[in-house]
Amino acid sequence: MASSTHNQQQQQRHHHHPNPYGTTAAPPPTPSTQPHPHSTSDAGADALSRLLQRLPPSLSTLPNRRSSPPSTTTTSPPLVSLSDPSRTLTASILSASQLGYFQLTNHSISPQLARSAESESLSLFNLPLDQRETSFPKNWPLGFDGEDTEDESFCLDSSCSTESAELSLTSLLEFTCEMEKVGLEVIEALSCAVGFENPARKDPTRVCSLMWISDGSPGNKPVMLGKFYPYVVGLQYQINCQKKYSMLADSGWVSVLPQVDSVLVTLGDIAQVWSNGNLKKVRGRATPVLGDGNSSPHCISMSVLLTLPLDSIVSPLLPRGAAGDGEEDGVNEAQDGGAGKKKERRFHSFPFEDYAWSVYHERLLLKDPLDRYRAPE
Repeated sequence: MASSTHNQQQQQRHHHHPNPYGTTAAPPPTPSTQPHPHSTSDAGADALSRLLQRLPPSLSTLPNRRSSPPSTTTTSPPLVSLSDPSRTLTASILSASQLGYFQLTNHSISPQLARSAESESLSLFNLPLDQRETSFPKNWPLGFDGEDTEDESFCLDSSCSTESAELSLTSLLEFTCEMEKVGLEVIEALSCAVGFENPARKDPTRVCSLMWISDGSPGNKPVMLGKFYPYVVGLQYQINCQKKYSMLADSGWVSVLPQVDSVLVTLGDIAQVWSNGNLKKVRGRATPVLGDGNSSPHCISMSVLLTLPLDSIVSPLLPRGAAGDGEEDGVNEAQDGGAGKKKERRFHSFPFEDYAWSVYHERLLLKDPLDRYRAPE
């Protein structure tokens, strides 16, 4: 039975279409069968997770990702302006990175383009169900996901490609490309502020982007995290002045209300590993929450995730300016809070595809999924 389940998972992960992120070899084992340094300590949590999935809903008392998040006070995210001088921008980014999120102003994305992209995104959910399921590539994580009617979503690559000549997503494509450019600027600013090498600086193929479109209709139950896919930075354009976001940061649940035409930036789990733990993160995508005065039948959420090709290995990165130390097991002369000192690696290296598959399909997030890859203190 276990072998049959594992084979089904591999078939779901790799459909008949070629992988757009470069993985052509047979898929690795799923994370549940992949040994790692903390596999013994994780066994109890994994067993509990499996048990709770088999319990009737009335007996499953721990929160799952479809639960309502705790009530929190809504605050305004820190402001970071892309037009600031380099030194000011670095200082602002460094300060905001201690929260894991901020709102970006003075960027290059026009409000008209964002609204046009939102209109095209909304039209996707108005398509008949069979057309939604057949008009997009089915190459995990790409395609339409309608298994959970409370969290329907489309995941598109940066080309916003479809398999239907009838669908035109010109504005959505342009919007995705512009958001990707902003995201790359943010990664570069983060690397300068915190002190790690930016892999995309010399080789842009080390980073790719996904457009994740979700329908947050008021009639749907609140979603805690939505579909959880790892990323370096996530970006969401603030179109509606009443759209608040709920998200799970390292400090706990937070609710934020960005200003109109700003870009809400969240730092992801990959950024935290790259920085050797110096960056705080947001777990999963920020989830929009409709304001009380909004009567719209839909609340489209467009999240651009700058993430990694599936065949990547995730590791803490050497600090900028380090002299050719290619060792896998240590980070020398890393910057920590501005003070230079020798620091041990806080995370083990791990295959990105295994991690992405695991967190995407995990029903219960009992703890930070990066804990299994943390190095002992």
